[in-house]
Amino acid sequence: MACWLMKSEPDVYSWSDLVRDKRSAWDGVRNYQANNNMKAMKKGDEAFFYHSNEDRAAVGIMKVVGEWRPDPADKTGRFGMVEVAPVRALERPLPLVEIKEDPLLKKMAFVRQGRLSVSPVTAEEWRTLLKLAQSR
Repeated sequence: MACWLMKSEPDVYSWSDLVRDKRSAWDGVRNYQANNNMKAMKKGDEAFFYHSNEDRAAVGIMKVVGEWRPDPADKTGRFGMVEVAPVRALERPLPLVEIKEDPLLKKMAFVRQGRLSVSPVTAEEWRTLLKLAQSR
């Protein structure tokens, strides 16, 4: 199982929207690297749901329930989408500032490439993020 971090602006689509919907297409991605990351996703992979812009915090965990397919809104046919479903909310939102402060997360793709909306998370980074979300 691979792990990921996926960002969404909460005023566009939030964690509570995903919980309400129970399943959703993760679409609208128009960055080649983020799109390639979604192409690598398999059913059963898990991802942190991260609220970008306003909250700037990881807030939940979701599961990939549908693999990459073309995004019907993309008329070029280059970009795709995956289907996700909520697994659980984090015990507490994990703010970006805390993620950046942790020495074990300095090399995390999300930290190094902050504008990337879909990024891989290593197993060690996953465990560290979960531990941080339980502390304080």
